[in-house]
Amino acid sequence: MVYSLLSEIQTAEFSGSTKRQIKALERLSNLFSAGSGNYSKQQIELFDEVFKALVEVIELKTRAKLAGRIAVKSDAPGPLVRALAFDDDVAVAGPVLSQSSMLADSDIALCARTQGQDHLYAIAQRPVLCEAITDILVERGETTVLRAIAKNTGARISDQSFHVLIPRAGEDNELALHLGLRRDIPRHHFVRLLEIACAEVSNRIIAESDLFSEAAREATTEVADEINSKVRSASSDHAKAKRKVRRLKYWKELGENKVHAAARAQDFEQALLALAVLARCPIEVAERAILSDNPGTVQIVAKVAGCTWATVKALLLMRAADRRMSKMELDRAQDNYEQLEVRTAKRVLEFYQSRRDGTKPSSSGESAISLSLTAKSDWLPQNGDRKLRSSPLPYQ
Repeated sequence: MVYSLLSEIQTAEFSGSTKRQIKALERLSNLFSAGSGNYSKQQIELFDEVFKALVEVIELKTRAKLAGRIAVKSDAPGPLVRALAFDDDVAVAGPVLSQSSMLADSDIALCARTQGQDHLYAIAQRPVLCEAITDILVERGETTVLRAIAKNTGARISDQSFHVLIPRAGEDNELALHLGLRRDIPRHHFVRLLEIACAEVSNRIIAESDLFSEAAREATTEVADEINSKVRSASSDHAKAKRKVRRLKYWKELGENKVHAAARAQDFEQALLALAVLARCPIEVAERAILSDNPGTVQIVAKVAGCTWATVKALLLMRAADRRMSKMELDRAQDNYEQLEVRTAKRVLEFYQSRRDGTKPSSSGESAISLSLTAKSDWLPQNGDRKLRSSPLPYQ
């Protein structure tokens, strides 16, 4: 039966008759459904071949209409769905890619790797998307695709993809808004997003998010601290890390090794809390130091915390900050860290905290600031291949 249909499809007479094509498609669909679940791999591949050949000879308008009907059917033949999904015309493939529950993730992933932006946009509309498929869309997608992914609450976004999306959001207000309103955005990415987004977008994120509806609307340090505090309070990862660090501190087991291990494991919350406790500084200070583009900021807090270069290096290489430092930059940072005195780092930190608290800094603190600002240029990469964003140091 299947072989005879394949032979019939290949005739010129059959190719010119839409009614015969549709009738053949119905017969083939009924045949597949009747034996569904009992076919061997070879038989299913044969059905794939016949469905693909049949779909190719049907005119575009009819294919598009057929795809619209098939896309919402939960019992549609898998081979027919795949044939329509891989159609080069998005008018045919779009409805199936965006709606059909009969497509396997492997088929969607293959389509995402091989098809154009229109097909990727259709995939981005699916009600549920796994991280593996989202990663492909983020890697290959252009603006409209990325916005669709960020807006799709059913799309799971990996940490790796957030690392790609957040910098792009700095140049795309719509993307920034969609990302900022996602409930699943990791806290460290959210903090970075508020840092790079324009004031208007940041205010909209704060205003439109349920979590921050009562937060103030001004982009000041005090308000940012309040927002970040709300995010921390709602973060289960932060709560777990806080309980663990409290236990360690109570039993006097909290030391540099905990900061180092957390940084190596890319555990942002635990590294942050342990560093803040050891440096005796507010969480906000340690948080901004770890996430700052400038490697000098985390060195000041780490020096006060009594960390060795090995731990500082682990902090600098954390994915949360996305510094991507070269060996040359790391070597320069190590030289500067080893030259930085503990008392200087403490005075810089005290000065910054007094600025935050609204108290007058001491003259020794001002001298330390002058000294640290003189060395600021040494903390920035000197090679011309890469430039870091010139964000202010936390003590400025």
